[in-house]
Amino acid sequence: MAAKMPETPVSFKTSPYNWKHWLLDVEGDVATLQMNVQLHGGFRPGYELKLNSYDLGVDIELADIIERLRFEQPQVRTVIVTSANDRVFCSGANIKMLASSSHPFKVNFCKFTNETRCGMEEASANSDLHFLAAVNGPCAGGGYELAMACDSIYLIDDGTAAVSLPEVPLLAVLPGTGGLTRLTDKRKVRRDIADIFCTKAEGFKARDAVRGRLVDGAFTRSRWQDSISSKAADASAKLPANASQGIKLSDIEGESTENGHEWSHVTLEVNHDERVATLTMKGPSTPAPTTHDELINMGSDAWGLAAWRQFERALLLLRFNYPKIGLILLKTTGDSTLIQDWDKGLATIKEDGSWFAREVTLFQSRVLRKLDNMSRSMFAIMDENHNFNGSLFEITLSADRSYMFLDEDEENSVTITEASAGRFPMSSGLTRLQVRFLGEPDMVESVLSNGEPYLAEDAEDAGIVTASPDDIDWEDELRIAIEERVSLSPDALTGMEQNLRYGGQESHDTKIYGRLSAWQNWIFQRPNAVGDQGALTLYGHPERPAFDFRRT
Repeated sequence: MAAKMPETPVSFKTSPYNWKHWLLDVEGDVATLQMNVQLHGGFRPGYELKLNSYDLGVDIELADIIERLRFEQPQVRTVIVTSANDRVFCSGANIKMLASSSHPFKVNFCKFTNETRCGMEEASANSDLHFLAAVNGPCAGGGYELAMACDSIYLIDDGTAAVSLPEVPLLAVLPGTGGLTRLTDKRKVRRDIADIFCTKAEGFKARDAVRGRLVDGAFTRSRWQDSISSKAADASAKLPANASQGIKLSDIEGESTENGHEWSHVTLEVNHDERVATLTMKGPSTPAPTTHDELINMGSDAWGLAAWRQFERALLLLRFNYPKIGLILLKTTGDSTLIQDWDKGLATIKEDGSWFAREVTLFQSRVLRKLDNMSRSMFAIMDENHNFNGSLFEITLSADRSYMFLDEDEENSVTITEASAGRFPMSSGLTRLQVRFLGEPDMVESVLSNGEPYLAEDAEDAGIVTASPDDIDWEDELRIAIEERVSLSPDALTGMEQNLRYGGQESHDTKIYGRLSAWQNWIFQRPNAVGDQGALTLYGHPERPAFDFRRT
């Protein structure tokens, strides 16, 4: 079996507009994003990034670029995604990197790339952006999955370029970033054609790719540049004009502490012995903006953006750098009135047509979906100092359980507002309240129309918190719940939580995430893929894999 490389602590720091693996050129309302992967620029040593193959470092930069296009270049309406190498588009995730990575790293890598590509599709749906994949060479595996995350795909017709998903025949795994779902649900490829395509390692060239709906068109090399430019112009012309003044996204590295990390609005404390992390978000301490200009002047320091960017960074660090942490205790602090003022201010400014308020709200929604998708147990701790009010109550609804301190003297309370009425939909399209009350749909309107803060005991009776222990039972009940949770099998808990969190209807995104957490998680551990004679282990070697042909 290929030796597993030591896991390198993941840093999400990038060099904006001087990215290592990508070239970005913006001209008016069209941005051209070229994949330019550096052969010896891998995230860690031990492999070469051949043929524009990518690893986590390449995808961290892509995620950063997409966010910066939305916040710093709001005038852009069409993004051409192509390759700086005119003989290859992208050969997908680097196989040597995957083969030498631990199982948790592989799964988290796939999850991160899924979220990046789903973010591109969300930008298309909500931010008037059109992504156009200009596939100017062979495009395999994750490369084609990147193309499918775009709104339109055009393939160069030069006799050699093809699109393919070769994971099943070559690696004994599945496309790891939503390829199968996008084939059927998004591109609506016929099932039998998709079956042939996914088992044909060499893929389809231009004629068959167009015929099978795998691409939207093909152009010869002599017509390539003019045709792509024309398609980009047509796409932009169909979209409304966007604002020209963006904001600069500031650095969010924060500081490492003895027990975790600290930012201006978020703290992460890690207890390795107990395998428990405490993640705390501080509510706003400044007055809410009331106009677009006020919000723009705050820039990326605006609490509604800064705090949530820091919260997202903490979640990503927990995923990659703290694999043995099994339980996250979610906490909040701050002024209940201020958080509600910020919620109302952002909503009003967004309704007045502010692109920035729209993007801040969409970003908060993406972070909450990342929270939903954490493969860790999560308890919301609503102690006497909590601020799980308004939009921050969505964090409570993302948690697997919530414990609210019953303080008869201080009257501990929580306020639920219209922020929970649909502003932050889950990946399924349902609100978190709708998922919570699938069996009691009338309770959603009842809770939203209450208009008054819920005291702890009333909150438990209404079903909006799990339990409300008093001062006699509080510490013991929490201690027992925490100790019990971290004693259970992490594998079983991951499967249980992922199923329970996504009740109700399915969507494009929940299919991708659900299949990743279940089948891909399982397949990545099977001997046919990663055993001594597995296909992923022996990829690039002269030996052929040896399969156990029993179907299970």
